[in-house]
Amino acid sequence: MSRKILVAYFSATGTTAKIAKKLAAAAGADLYEIEPEVPYTGADLDWTDKSSRSTIEMNDPASRPTIVKNLPDMGKYDIILLGFPIWWYEAPMIIHSFLESCDFSGKIIVPFATSGSSGMGKTNEKLKASCPGAVLLPGRMMNDNPSEADLRAWVERI
Repeated sequence: MSRKILVAYFSATGTTAKIAKKLAAAAGADLYEIEPEVPYTGADLDWTDKSSRSTIEMNDPASRPTIVKNLPDMGKYDIILLGFPIWWYEAPMIIHSFLESCDFSGKIIVPFATSGSSGMGKTNEKLKASCPGAVLLPGRMMNDNPSEADLRAWVERI
C-alpha cells in the first residue's frame, strides 16, 4: 500500500527548512512551509530578551501566530512529518496554529526538530491537544544532518 506523505515545516532561520527539503526528497513527499504572517526577525528570536516576540509567545499557551499561506488539503495525506525548531523545550506556538487549522483525524503525525542545544522536551505532550484524532508518534531530533538514505530508512519505519 502506498502512503501519501506531507512534510510540513516552520523554519525561523533556515536550519529546519534545509532538513525538511532533504526529508521531502528522501520520502518522495509533498512539501509545505508553515509561514507566519509576520516573519520573525533576529530581535524577535532573542530568547534572552523577556520582551522579544518569541519569548512572549512561548510564555502564553494561548498564543497562535497567524499563518500566511493557504493550508494543504489534508485529505490527500496519510502521514504528516512535522518539522520545527525547538523553542523552550517544545514546538513554537505557530505549530499549534497549523495543527488547529486542519483536521488530522486518522492521520499519523511524526514531529522532527532542530535545536541548538536541547532535545524534544515535552513537545508531544504539548502538541497532543492541538491535533485530536491524530496518531502522534515520537519525534526525532535532526541536528546531526542525516543523509538522504538515513532519512529514507527512518520514513520507511513509520
